[in-house]
Amino acid sequence: MNIQAAVTHEEGGAFEIEEVSLEDPQSDEVLVRVVGAGVCHTDMIVRDQMYPTPLPAVLGHEGSGVVEAVGSDVTRVEPGDRVVMSFDYDTTCPSCRDGHPAFCSDFFAHNFGGSRPHDETSPISQDGERISGRFFGQSSFATHAIATERNVVPVEDDVPLELLGPLGCGVQTGAGGVINTLNPQAGSSIAVFGAGSVGLSAVMAAGIKSCTEIISIDLKPNRLEKAAEFGATATVNPEEVDDVVEAIREATGGGVDYALETTGVPAVAEQATETLTQRGTLGIIGAPALGTEASYDVNNLILGGRSITGIVEGDSDPQQFIPDLIELYRQGKFPFDELVTYYDFEDIEQAVEDSESGDTIKPVLRMSDA
Repeated sequence: MNIQAAVTHEEGGAFEIEEVSLEDPQSDEVLVRVVGAGVCHTDMIVRDQMYPTPLPAVLGHEGSGVVEAVGSDVTRVEPGDRVVMSFDYDTTCPSCRDGHPAFCSDFFAHNFGGSRPHDETSPISQDGERISGRFFGQSSFATHAIATERNVVPVEDDVPLELLGPLGCGVQTGAGGVINTLNPQAGSSIAVFGAGSVGLSAVMAAGIKSCTEIISIDLKPNRLEKAAEFGATATVNPEEVDDVVEAIREATGGGVDYALETTGVPAVAEQATETLTQRGTLGIIGAPALGTEASYDVNNLILGGRSITGIVEGDSDPQQFIPDLIELYRQGKFPFDELVTYYDFEDIEQAVEDSESGDTIKPVLRMSDA
């Protein structure tokens, strides 16, 4: 079938809406009519080839929509079902079998390879030429997407479908980084570096976990204001203080029990370790270019019993965690809709520009009616 998709042709190039061809779903695949798709930092770092998904490509990995067709082996969803599309995984490696699909041993091939891992084909082409597809198991910057039975999550019809796409990556990454990985105890303290959609989701999650000191750090005053609305007990703008680490220590009486780094800036990650109190834990979410290194004072970790852990997709099992987040949203405890600004699909370049400038926290492209 012919569809409209935002194609990225070259490193750093524009997202150009063009007509492409989309194959019918294979036996384990699902055809989804995309209703909404979040714009995420990961789309931009792949556009800029910091992660080497082959170009040209159709990106987009926070899609929501309606199932239109399913392959012969699909049993969990059927045409007409409303779904959120999340990351893909193989189900068979040790991490997947242990309930941690975000740490799938074949994660890169399933999400960044630009093809079906089992046969290295792409469901997307243009004038007979291959276009990388199946980005994060979906390539949802398009009117239709081919996903798999594994990475579509059925959702009820009592919440706006176009809102739910960001739960597939950015929002679940921030929330899961706190709830699933750091798992702070009630009454503990946490510093969240970066107040984009990932960081602000983490701030909300810290409130859900009953942290009593929640510090949000960002350069954008509008984002810090939103963090305060979501429960941050203190905010720090690095441009307005002499020493970020000292400002956090002063705000918490010596340091934080937990820190979460969402910016992808190595210097910030190094700084975050210095904010930890004894036996504190730093979670690293922000994704810089492959091969990026950061340095730490080893004795600062050893003598204080501090630890650092990497976090992918909030260590979430989307089939369980996305419905949990939706229920928290229903209860008014997780108002992630306040992060969202909607854009028409044809305005994707404006959405990307506003995201990169920080003027918009979470752009969501509207593709079609639910």
